[in-house]
Amino acid sequence: MNLIELHSPVWNQLQARRAQLPHALLISGQRGIGKFDLARSFAESLLCENAGESGTACGKCLACGWLAQGNHPDLRLLQPQALASGESSEAGEGEEVGKKKPSQQITIDQVRALDDFLHVGTHRHGARLVLLNPAEAMNRATANALLKSLEEPIASTLFILVSSEPHRLLPTIRSRCQLLPVGRPTQAVAIQWLHDAGVRNAENWLALAGGSPLLALELNGSGERALLDSLLAQVSRAQGLDPLAAAAEIDKVVKADKRPAPLKRAFDWAQKWLFDLTLASEGLAPRYFLAQAALLQRLAQGTDSRKLLAFSRKAIQYKAQCEQPLNSRLFLEDFFLSYARLFRTS
Repeated sequence: MNLIELHSPVWNQLQARRAQLPHALLISGQRGIGKFDLARSFAESLLCENAGESGTACGKCLACGWLAQGNHPDLRLLQPQALASGESSEAGEGEEVGKKKPSQQITIDQVRALDDFLHVGTHRHGARLVLLNPAEAMNRATANALLKSLEEPIASTLFILVSSEPHRLLPTIRSRCQLLPVGRPTQAVAIQWLHDAGVRNAENWLALAGGSPLLALELNGSGERALLDSLLAQVSRAQGLDPLAAAAEIDKVVKADKRPAPLKRAFDWAQKWLFDLTLASEGLAPRYFLAQAALLQRLAQGTDSRKLLAFSRKAIQYKAQCEQPLNSRLFLEDFFLSYARLFRTS
């Protein structure tokens, strides 16, 4: 099962727009469901000179040859430097000490560089495509620079913005785009897709990913497991937890992680764990940590939903604060000291 089959209803909606393309399209949905791959496939289908009945690119024509080499003259991809050239989110690994890290933002210079591209004729007398991913990686100045192009539509030109957080875009940007939401595929379809990709225990990984199959595939085979396993080893101890030792262990893993924002990702997992622990305190099945259902039920007996809900609200503040410059070791110590108090009887 390919990605288009995973989102066949959305693909059909995209194909219905071929006859009369909008000036700008905003494809939105939660992280890890395949929005960018879908947008890229649609862009390739528009540039292909011999698209099939389903609208997919043929992969054989001259345009498809250019696309395969990543140098089609009528397509521009704007994305953060950290994602450029097919780099994974692990960009930065192996860099020399002191070397500037790849940017996590789409820069204003990238948008300004579109001027020449937008004001010359297309090479194959077809569509001209600008693909931005993720669109929320633009700051206000960059977004305003893009807005100038969106306010003055150019014939046969389509901007495709891909976003997991469309609320972070300027209202003026959103108002000039046709919105195409991409929902999560059904659980059965997503699990089959993961099975086809060779993922074992697909249901568990899909739950951890919040129903996002591409994120589940990434989690199954990435360095994220080191961070997740270390965090689970600590929060599973409950009353036996040594907060200072736990903080030291997680801090070591965080500092060794070369992927972006490891501390923030650790708190993403912590929030999900607290959510499932709260469900367990009410006798409900977990949403994310299916494989730890029995453990969650056992831990929940040592606390109560009132404490868990209060700490979950505090965890929201932790997550917001961890994006600021701070001493990660002290920050984690505070978190684990508070977590340990959940299981104290006095």
